[in-house]
Amino acid sequence: MRRTGSRRIQTAVTTALATALVLSVTAACGSDGDNGDRGGGGKVELDINGQPPSSQQQERALFDADVKAFEKANPDIDLVPHEGFMEPKTFQTKLAGGKLEDVFYTYFTDPAGLIAKRQAADITEHVKDLPHYGDIKPELLKIYQDEEGRQFGLPTANYSMGLVYNRKLFEQAGLDPDRPPATWDEVRAAAKKISGLGKGHVGYADLSKNNQGGWHFTAELYSRGGTVAKQDGDTWKASFNDSRGEAVLRTLHDMRWKDGSMGSKQLLEDADLQRMMGAGKLGMYVAAGDNIPVVVKEFDGQYDDYGLAPVPEGRGTLIGGEGYMFNPKASPEQIKAGVKWIHWRFLTPETIERTAKWHHKRKLPVGLPVAPTPDNWNGATRQAVEKIKKANANVPVGNYAAFTDKNVPGVIEPPEAQQVYAALDKTMQAVLTKEDADIGGLLDKAEDEVNQIYARVR
Repeated sequence: MRRTGSRRIQTAVTTALATALVLSVTAACGSDGDNGDRGGGGKVELDINGQPPSSQQQERALFDADVKAFEKANPDIDLVPHEGFMEPKTFQTKLAGGKLEDVFYTYFTDPAGLIAKRQAADITEHVKDLPHYGDIKPELLKIYQDEEGRQFGLPTANYSMGLVYNRKLFEQAGLDPDRPPATWDEVRAAAKKISGLGKGHVGYADLSKNNQGGWHFTAELYSRGGTVAKQDGDTWKASFNDSRGEAVLRTLHDMRWKDGSMGSKQLLEDADLQRMMGAGKLGMYVAAGDNIPVVVKEFDGQYDDYGLAPVPEGRGTLIGGEGYMFNPKASPEQIKAGVKWIHWRFLTPETIERTAKWHHKRKLPVGLPVAPTPDNWNGATRQAVEKIKKANANVPVGNYAAFTDKNVPGVIEPPEAQQVYAALDKTMQAVLTKEDADIGGLLDKAEDEVNQIYARVR
C-alpha cells in the first residue's frame, strides 16, 4: 500500500464527501504525444492532471468550468486535462515514452526521489515572483526542493496530525474543553478522568494494525521531537530506538495497563476509533482534522462535540499531502504556463474562496484546517484564508482554534513508509496486548527489521 495518511483516512468517507474532497486531493494521469509546444495559433498546449472522472458529475463540471475560466483569462494557453492517479509503477514508462503529462500530481513522499533522478523540471525562476508564494509554509516548499534550495514543484494541499478530542466528554469529566492537553502527561491525566466516567468510556485510544500502528507510532514520536530514520551516506538507518521512542511506548503501556484508560479492546484501526468517537465513548486520539467529517458523516457524530488540538508536546507533527511537478522534457513556455495554472487553481485566496463557497453551497464541511481551506499558509495569505474560512464556515471553527493557533513544525513520512509501519505495527501490538512487554527488546527487534528494509532498497 502506497498512500499518505490523508488518503487512508479518506477511504472511510462516504462517496459524497470523498468526491467533494477530490478537488483538492485527487489527481490524474494518462497522456499522448510529445512534450513540445503543440498548440496552434501561437498557443502553448499543456497536458495536465487533476480532472475528476465522469462518474463524479459535479466535481467534473467544476473542474471543466475552471479549465474554461483559466483559458478565457489566458487565451495563449490551451489546457488538455487527463483522468487517473499518478502511479509509480507506470511513471518511468510514461516518462521514457513521452506519455507523461506536462504537469503531474505527486504525494509528498514522491519529490525527493524524482528530484534526485532529475525526473522533474526546475521551476525556480518561474515561481520566485508568484503572488503569495512567499507565504506558503517553508516546510511545504522544502518538500519540493533539492539540497541547494532549487524548487521543483508546488504543494497544493496537506494534512497534519493533531489531537481529536470529545469536548462533551471533557465537560462531563470536569475538564476544560477550551484547554485541551498540551503534553503527553496531560493526555494521560485527562484520559484517566474520562475513563473514570465508567459505562464503557475510553479515555484515549490508539491504532495497531494494517500499518496504522506504525503510522501512529511515527506521529507520536515526531511530537516528542524524535525521528524514525536518518540518512547515513547513500542509505537510511532506523533512528527511533532511543529515549523518545521508549517514551512513546512507555506512555502507551502505562495508560493501557496501569491507568486502564485505553480500554480492553485492542488491535484497532482508524474506523474503530471513529466509531467510538461517534458513539460518544472515546475521549481522545491522534488524527488529522479530516477525521472529524468522517466521524460525523459515517458514525452519526455532531460537529459541536469535537475539538482539534496540536499534537501533545508539539515538537513536530507528521504531515502528508500532495502537489504538482513538471515534466523535465517540457519547454520553458510549458513550464511557465503550468506554474500559472497550478497557481491559479490552488494557490490564491480567490481560488480558496471560490472552492469554499462551492463546498458550502453543497453543505460540505468548510472551516476545518483541511481542504477546501488547507493549512498551507503563513503571513497575510494565512490571514486572508482565515477570513474566508470564517465567512463560509458551516462547522464550529472555534473548536479547532488550539490547532490553528499553533504552528507545529511539519515532518514528512520516513522513506519506505509502509514497510516501516508494518514493522512497527508489531511493536505497538505487543505493548497494547502484553502487560509484561519488553519495551527495550521490542525497539531492538524493530530497529533490526527496519534496517534490513533500508538495506534492501539502497
